[in-house]
Amino acid sequence: MKTNILGLPVKESELIVSELNILLSNFQVYYQNLRGIHWNIRGKRFFDLHVKFEELYTDAQIKIDLIAERVLTVGGTPLHTFEDYIKNNQLVVGKNVSNDEKAVHLIVTSLSHLLKLERKILNKSGEINDEGTNSMMSDFISEQEKTIWMMQAWLEETL
Repeated sequence: MKTNILGLPVKESELIVSELNILLSNFQVYYQNLRGIHWNIRGKRFFDLHVKFEELYTDAQIKIDLIAERVLTVGGTPLHTFEDYIKNNQLVVGKNVSNDEKAVHLIVTSLSHLLKLERKILNKSGEINDEGTNSMMSDFISEQEKTIWMMQAWLEETL
């Protein structure tokens, strides 16, 4: 079996890169959704949500960079055009969302789908002992599960 410089199998690493690029594309759309709701939020909860959405998009921006750098580390090229992002996106695009509950629902729905993509990557990276990708996905998953819980609590809904 041919391995790359990291000692990971080449063919399986290429699959991981492909999945990471899909995640990267979806994270870019999630990030832009967060920017939009940050800018457009209205109502009595504006001050709290405006700050929270900024916190979330700042975190998403960091994760985008981590994903792109992981693609490079594993031997691939990160996608970097809006055309590629839209082609690979699976999230709802939140256009002109200004209502607080709709905004929070958009976040919960988006994170829920990102979790599915991350778990798929986690399983594949685990199969080839790609600890770097595995660790990153584990960290993302735990943080996002907590964010979903908090957003659900804000909505006063149960999982």
